Amino acid sequence: MKLKKYAAIIALLILYAPAKLRAQKMDGGKLFNDNWKFHSGDTAINKTLWRTVELPHDWSIEGPFSEEWASATGYLPGGIGWYKKSFSADASWQSKKVSIYFDGVYKNSEVWINGHYLGKRPNGFIPFEYDLTPYINYNKPNSIIVKADHSEFADSRWYTGSGIYRNVYLIVKDSVNIHPWDVAFSTPDVTAEKAIIKVNAEVNNTLKAPARVSVKINLLNAKGVAATKTISVNARPGKNAIVFSQQLQSPQLWSVDHPQLYRLQLQVMRNGKVVNEVNQMVGIRSIRFDKDNGFFLNGANMKLKGVCIHDDAGALGVAVPREVWERRLAILKEGGVNSLRLSHNPHAGYLYDLCDKMGFLVMDEAFDEWEIGKNKWVKGWNVGTPSKDGYHEYFKEWAHRDLADMVKRSRNHPSIILWSIGNEIDYPNDPYTHEVLNTGRNPQMYGKGYLPDHPSAAALKTIAKDLVKVVKEVDRTRPVTAALAGVVMSNEVGYPEELDVVGYNYQEYRYAEDHKKYSNRIIYGSENGMAKKAWNAVDSNKYISAQYLWTGIDYLGEAGKWPQRSNGAGLLDLAGFKKPEYFYRQSLWAAKPMVYVAARELKQNQDNGIWSHRSVQPTWNWDAGAKLRIECFTNCQAAELFLNGKSLGKQLRDTANNQMPAWNVDYQAGELLVKGYNDGKQVSAFVLKTAGEPSAIAATADHLAFSGPGKHLSQVEIQVTDKNGIPVYSADNEINVEVSGNARLLGLESGSTSSHESYQSPKRKALHGKLLAYIETNGKPGDVQVSISSAGIRPALIKLKTK
Repeated sequence: MKLKKYAAIIALLILYAPAKLRAQKMDGGKLFNDNWKFHSGDTAINKTLWRTVELPHDWSIEGPFSEEWASATGYLPGGIGWYKKSFSADASWQSKKVSIYFDGVYKNSEVWINGHYLGKRPNGFIPFEYDLTPYINYNKPNSIIVKADHSEFADSRWYTGSGIYRNVYLIVKDSVNIHPWDVAFSTPDVTAEKAIIKVNAEVNNTLKAPARVSVKINLLNAKGVAATKTISVNARPGKNAIVFSQQLQSPQLWSVDHPQLYRLQLQVMRNGKVVNEVNQMVGIRSIRFDKDNGFFLNGANMKLKGVCIHDDAGALGVAVPREVWERRLAILKEGGVNSLRLSHNPHAGYLYDLCDKMGFLVMDEAFDEWEIGKNKWVKGWNVGTPSKDGYHEYFKEWAHRDLADMVKRSRNHPSIILWSIGNEIDYPNDPYTHEVLNTGRNPQMYGKGYLPDHPSAAALKTIAKDLVKVVKEVDRTRPVTAALAGVVMSNEVGYPEELDVVGYNYQEYRYAEDHKKYSNRIIYGSENGMAKKAWNAVDSNKYISAQYLWTGIDYLGEAGKWPQRSNGAGLLDLAGFKKPEYFYRQSLWAAKPMVYVAARELKQNQDNGIWSHRSVQPTWNWDAGAKLRIECFTNCQAAELFLNGKSLGKQLRDTANNQMPAWNVDYQAGELLVKGYNDGKQVSAFVLKTAGEPSAIAATADHLAFSGPGKHLSQVEIQVTDKNGIPVYSADNEINVEVSGNARLLGLESGSTSSHESYQSPKRKALHGKLLAYIETNGKPGDVQVSISSAGIRPALIKLKTK
């Protein structure tokens, strides 16, 4: 599908959000991303070898790929990096509080201002903020310095990137204020007719004496003020709690199909003047998990059709502009996905905003390991000696604060329905073990059976209980969960009993047995394979509410042996292009009629079995007379295949093996057409055509014109075609992209999981005839030209305009 088909979705999002999407202006603050200096290496901070960078910035993605690094983190380097930025303070700030907010720095960040040490944050995924007020200079420039230490490059099971890879904000606010994290919005009682809304907040008085203020609380929608109240507060130094509760008639409920949002506004007023204002988008909805009937949203039972996702976006590393995730989420939504598991760490702040606006239900996850490290493979999955570096080194000191901050930061997002305290912490023998591993079925295990030299699984229950308590102290409106890999082991030590809802990873075979044995346990699939039988276990059982596929999108790291440097388990590739697996899932999950075909060579004793759809290719270029299996993915009642205008027969979906109609065909060049039918009427079609030699480049941009201040991103899909405009699936031409005007090329992505081409280069080979270019404008008005060329074929030109 071309970008224009879902551009309308993104356009509606932009219309709905009055603030510029890229900026994400924080209350009392502004983006602080421009004109930073960066220096790589563990050297003194006064060295002169600095270069200018724009944040967000990920130095690891600059490469190069090398076998000397770790397969787990994408064969890309870590190291130490320094950042610095100078700024002048406005005289009006002298009576205010000034702070700096980092959405994420990987990792072991340390921050200084004007030589004063502000602190350290080991966790690379957690936002943090420092008070700059006591150290600000008003008669000369101020200097911020940040150090990030990712020397332990094999410290994660997936690619994390390095540096200040998320947004930074400079925040100036009144001495009496409300911090956004000190606001808790909840809806304890919700029906279609009425809802109770509740706001708990804290007024922070940083003065030495009490201050009389008023706090006006508004709940706003498109029609105006839906609820309001003004509360008088004699704010003593420190934090002062306020509570607001009101019944709302005929609320606009937030749901996946109609994600209606309200704006919660809290205004702090001194002497009748607004001195501080907090604005957050919130939603009115109810959620409930039931041990026998699954999940309910606003009282309606539904299945969670979920995927797991990591942070990165291939060529961009983890320094990913918001528009990239807008495009990705729009494609996933079209495929029938309604839920996301944010694996295995808190993600960028803007991603939660997008989930609120686009209607995704979210599992927010804190940790991949606790107090003992997991295996991080260096020479390929299960190859050689793994690294044990990782977050566990800081867990005892920082886990409570990191977990509480994750919940405080995101608790007002209606999209979030689950807090996860850990992923596969109970992976058998990695690191915990138990005697029960000598018996039973254990689909995921490191080593064989019980390993007495490994730590006892008994610790799982104790630590889980402690972490659940941390979550509940901040938010009791959502259940706490974890994704369990070794359920057989965890059952023996009572780990699942500490959780409100229990996630099972790749253990569908245990659903019926455990549902019967543990009658009060709420079970769902927290990580699952692509096979049809895994979905059947959800679709056919009322008590199983969810499936989260591994994974929604290919990602850097968790790779096999060199030269493989990325994981290709996704429905979408690294460029966000749809893989055949995407269409198969769409046929199971989406409501809009669709039909799709792809082919593979027919080999002896091979039919359309459970996994054969992984090997099909969406091309109609094969050797003359080749014996082919044509597999059809559709949600229509019937599908009919045509080869060069001749019908090869109609098949019913529900009677086909795995609901995949299939035909055996002798290859003939020309056109392969499939039509989908409901109630005897054609409702969908898809075609493959035989392509000639590469002759031209076709290009389509998701956005051609931009208005408003700040930077914008255009994502350009590049396709190699033959002389008739037919896509050439086999094309691997090297494509060059040149940008002129007020914009720059951020990167090129083909989707390859093994290419070692530099992501900093303006040239890259196409994969399956396709390439994606990220073009970022610099905020200045004018015309931009994107010239796309390749030797021996007709070039393409894209013109962008900024106002």
